[in-house]
Amino acid sequence: MTVNTSPRHVAIIMDGNGRWAKKRLLPRMAGHKKGVETAKQVAYAALDLGIEVLTLYAFSTENWSRPEEEVSGLMGLLKIFIQRDVQELSARGVRLKVIGNWRALAPDLAELIADALEKTAGNTASTLVIALNYGSQAEITASVRALAAQVKVGTLEPDAITADDIAQGLETADLPPLDLLIRTSGEVRLSNFLLWQAAYAEMLFVDTLWPDFGKTELAAAVKGFGERERRYGGL
Repeated sequence: MTVNTSPRHVAIIMDGNGRWAKKRLLPRMAGHKKGVETAKQVAYAALDLGIEVLTLYAFSTENWSRPEEEVSGLMGLLKIFIQRDVQELSARGVRLKVIGNWRALAPDLAELIADALEKTAGNTASTLVIALNYGSQAEITASVRALAAQVKVGTLEPDAITADDIAQGLETADLPPLDLLIRTSGEVRLSNFLLWQAAYAEMLFVDTLWPDFGKTELAAAVKGFGERERRYGGL
């Protein structure tokens, strides 16, 4: 039994932008725009609260099925975030990491991301991970395929494969284990996000819509985490 103090790694499924806009009789993109501003403020809050890693689910592989106009708008907001907000975060020592198939995005956006990754690589205050064009099942599949390739050429015995080997093939292998996973807006599902990493993470589902989520809500989540007991299958 482990009594928690503070989570090192927090992940958030940022849900509810559309409903936030609808409640205010605004277009969906207004909700997404407010959501991006919230993401920046929550990243600052995480830094202030001493959270080492904050992982945000920005765009899933399934989100491509949304209307083309909305997808285009989201990519535009992402460009603004990379160009403006990441620079501000970097000034406070935040390192950017992107997981998912971001290299398959439009070349100009992929170039912006690559440049931001390079420019923030030496920052050590905290790490902001953006899950972009990301799907956990695809991530796990890629790790297993890499191991299968080793088995095929005879450099790895099937019986020697461990859960650790699969974890080391994931894009989060260089990060602390996931401690706390939060989803906003009242939905209670993981939506193909960090499925492997969340095996022993604490879960928190809140009714707050993402644009209304801020430092107060994050601090409450961290406090609640500290009051939980993590047993990892034990007593």
